[in-house]
Amino acid sequence: MFTIRVYGLFIHNGHVLVSDELIKGQRITKFPGGGLEFGEGTKECLIREIREEIGVEALELAHFYTTDFFQQSTFHERPMQVLSVYYTFRIAQPDALPTVAEPFFGVLEDPDQEVFRWLDLSTSVAEDLSLPIDRVVWEMLRGAG
Repeated sequence: MFTIRVYGLFIHNGHVLVSDELIKGQRITKFPGGGLEFGEGTKECLIREIREEIGVEALELAHFYTTDFFQQSTFHERPMQVLSVYYTFRIAQPDALPTVAEPFFGVLEDPDQEVFRWLDLSTSVAEDLSLPIDRVVWEMLRGAG
């Protein structure tokens, strides 16, 4: 079994946008995005996810990375391999994004809420992200900057 995930990398002023949310009772910090739905291409998936999660249009998507190693899903009890595809993107008005400064601000009071914040590419570390593939991508981002 496989699950295909598509994530966006939005970099602005030396920071990258991340999402804080509760998934199956666990605090998860990850890049924005989610699961590919049947009938969707990966770019369509990311555009939909960014629109649904953040309420903005993702523009100028460019492929950054696709998982090239085996990763077992953290969230499935039965064996499930994760394949993640990452795109960089931009938005029209980055300073208007609804972000928080404190990790998980408001999420614990409303478990269905997802909040977004900036991680500084020069001072944050891979361990600030929860998912193993995101941590690999973080190191790639740091190396590209």
